Amino acid sequence: MINICIHGHFYQPPRENPWTGKIELQPSAKPYHDWNEKIYDECYKPNTEADIIDDTGNLVHEVNNFEFINFNFGPTLLAWLKNKHPQTYKRIIEADKKSITLHNGHGNAIAMCYNHMIMPLANFNDKITQIKWGLADFKYHFGRDSEGIWLPETACNEETIEVLISEGIKYIILDTSQAEKVRKPGDEKWIGVNAGSINPKHPYRCFSHINRNNYINIFFYDGPISKAVAFDDVLTSSQKLLEKIFAAEDKKTNSDQLISVATDGETFGHHKSNAERTLAFFLKSLAPLNNFKIVNFGEYLEQHPPEYGIKIKAGENGEGTSWSCPHGVKRWKEDCGCGGGGGWHQQWRKPLRESLNWLRNQMIIIYENFGSHLFKNVWKARNDYIYLMLDNSDDGKMRFFNENAVRELSETEKNISIKLLEMQKFAMFMFTSCGWFFSEISGIETVKILEYASRAMELSRDISGIALEDEFLKMLSEAKSNIPAYKNGQIIYEKLVKASKSARITT
Repeated sequence: MINICIHGHFYQPPRENPWTGKIELQPSAKPYHDWNEKIYDECYKPNTEADIIDDTGNLVHEVNNFEFINFNFGPTLLAWLKNKHPQTYKRIIEADKKSITLHNGHGNAIAMCYNHMIMPLANFNDKITQIKWGLADFKYHFGRDSEGIWLPETACNEETIEVLISEGIKYIILDTSQAEKVRKPGDEKWIGVNAGSINPKHPYRCFSHINRNNYINIFFYDGPISKAVAFDDVLTSSQKLLEKIFAAEDKKTNSDQLISVATDGETFGHHKSNAERTLAFFLKSLAPLNNFKIVNFGEYLEQHPPEYGIKIKAGENGEGTSWSCPHGVKRWKEDCGCGGGGGWHQQWRKPLRESLNWLRNQMIIIYENFGSHLFKNVWKARNDYIYLMLDNSDDGKMRFFNENAVRELSETEKNISIKLLEMQKFAMFMFTSCGWFFSEISGIETVKILEYASRAMELSRDISGIALEDEFLKMLSEAKSNIPAYKNGQIIYEKLVKASKSARITT
């Protein structure tokens, strides 16, 4: 049996102004108000109602692709959909519920680390919070626990694996290039698969280095098919996709095999116009006609538990690897050349990362110093803050403070507590991966993470009286722009970030 699993990673970075909570006009998204709206119209909505049209142009079927694919949604994107487009949101949630029945109790949807932080570059507490927040947010929307979790850019290292195992995650999805060694059942010898030679047609088991009885399962998606789907013309017809699947079949085996694809969900309709229709026809018609079984990863894992052990690549300095940077995770901290174009450098990436690391560490000190007088455990309180973010009612606040406060707090103390937690939230938002992904520091993605840094500094000053901005900007001035008018990160901050503060609503 050939089992087919297509995973869509649906994600947009947080776009809200941190002072108003609203998404501002983004001229580059014209004629739409902003990029969320543009991609919604091209991708998210069409994938819940993809048309299958016959040769005479008549509508034959309307397919909700989310009923057939493994998928994840970025938590901030899903919250935006719930608020702005509730009918589409409802169809996504309903698709997952239907998939549970179709796949022996396993849903198509999985969680994602909360705000797309590059996990190997995150500190230990941020790793824990990102996973806990992602899992809690998932359960809030989908009404069940998530079996797997999507790692932003599939970036992974050993410490990330250990945190995932400790949080009870059953499986993750990686690129074949991230595997280092495999071991056959009962064999003491490891076999190197550094050149991407690992067989992605079955799952693998990665054991904890802390407790050898604990483990996580890893699926490796088919690289050639996934890259063809993302970057070639495969999605111009369902037949081309079918041919790619057939080409990947291992004809030498009589046992079940999994052919899996993973790509940005926005490929289906936004990056590739009308690709949601190609996907729908393939899943609804061509796959069953060719005796392919459509599965999700959770179902396949239950029916085909891993036989092989796996070790993933450590990466340079143990910082791991990813699917979108052949240099490990340098794309989010160095001038590695990825994302380059027009001769632009990315030398700004290193000082930007160092500036934000410094800022995060300063705010940890403030958070621990002030939070220790308010919370029983400052890091548990931050982990639990997701429940207050999801339910800000009086009952939600009562539950949060009953669970986390050292004693009954005054209203002033509660307000300080919320400011501390909001400071920590924005301290994580400022590491959203998109800020480093492209080649220019003045891009809207990088400006947005600098806005989050600005808001975090404002909150930290309100709480502690400590002003961090001057030293931060001094460090940020080392981040050189490719655009002469902007010069460096400090000028960009002053011109583009402080202007956004003026849009703040005061009540």
